[in-house]
Amino acid sequence: MIQLYKKISEDSSKTITNVYSTSFSLGIKLFKSELRQPIYNIYGFVRIADEIVDTFHDFDKSKLLHKFREDTFEAIEMGISTNPILNSFQQTVNEYNIDLELIDAFLKSMEMDLSFSSHEKQAYDEYVNGSAEVVGLMCLKVFTQNNFKMYNEQKPYAKKLGSAFQKVNFLRDLKDDIEERGRIYLPGVHEEQEVNEFNKTMFEKEIEEEFNEAHIGIMKLPFGVRLGVYLAYIYYLTLFKKLKGKSVAEIKTMRVRVPNFVKMLLLIAIRKTY
Repeated sequence: MIQLYKKISEDSSKTITNVYSTSFSLGIKLFKSELRQPIYNIYGFVRIADEIVDTFHDFDKSKLLHKFREDTFEAIEMGISTNPILNSFQQTVNEYNIDLELIDAFLKSMEMDLSFSSHEKQAYDEYVNGSAEVVGLMCLKVFTQNNFKMYNEQKPYAKKLGSAFQKVNFLRDLKDDIEERGRIYLPGVHEEQEVNEFNKTMFEKEIEEEFNEAHIGIMKLPFGVRLGVYLAYIYYLTLFKKLKGKSVAEIKTMRVRVPNFVKMLLLIAIRKTY
């Protein structure tokens, strides 16, 4: 019967991924079959931690996150958890030898969201690393399937991709972050009144450079995952280009999106390319 619980745990992570992220769900569907579930498991874990700090406003978020942290490492050590999301996550961590330092860095970045409304340069870099770059490295552990040489070669590219994705999110979510969460994730900006003076052009150049470097790594990924990662890359690049066409003042008043039908068109176009 333990196999039934394992399936329920995995289904829970898959459901969370499909409900919360259309773009990543489409990308995962392009992975070779045996690598889809481990990525669902990672996304489910990351999503729940993010929801604790972003949406659980009527509850003691600090206490909940602390408990989530304890339960995470206990699940990894014991090889099981009564929390289905953590149970599926620990399966992936233990099977693919995901470094505990990556998980710790991610959870520290979530803790930063509880007490910081903006970040100085060092804290900003630490946040981007923990909230995005290490998540890319967790996925890379799965993609390279315990091939340590390939993993080490791909690490710089995976970090650049995670960083680019996160910085695009910072622009896309600017309105919600300010209005709903009281946070600003733009380097050098600490007050809402400073947002309109933000050097968006320089920030966009930084993101473009990261996209370009990440593309090199994507083309070197195993074929069984390359297409799915490339789809996510193209989706975020499309979103980035839409954001580039708007001023900071415009982004503050709206949430820029890529419609689902466009995502499907991107999927069809990429399928035809390969």
